[in-house]
Amino acid sequence: MIPEPYVFVLLALIAARVWKLIGDDRILDRPRDWVLERIKDDERAVYWGDFIVCPWCAGFWVSGLVYGFWMATLGKLPDSIEEGFVGIGVWFAISALVGLFGLGVEVLQKLTK
Repeated sequence: MIPEPYVFVLLALIAARVWKLIGDDRILDRPRDWVLERIKDDERAVYWGDFIVCPWCAGFWVSGLVYGFWMATLGKLPDSIEEGFVGIGVWFAISALVGLFGLGVEVLQKLTK
């Protein structure tokens, strides 16, 4: 299901904010550092560390959760394969905006240092 334009923008903003909270906000520095400290001896620690802070990586899954929850609140599942593909496209579009948001955050952080 394709959301109305204002709903699409709202979903993208929600997903971007959730990613920012998890991956970049100072308020969660201590829990994020705690998680990263716990996995440091794991052979995939670098991967998971990058995954948590990456807007393209974590933002993709956050976007899927936000879009999925929105669809669940409507009680709407795709009626056809075409609707399923469109739904996946909406998910990817939302995640692309989250990635671009993260890129913008990174650029602004570099400019203010």
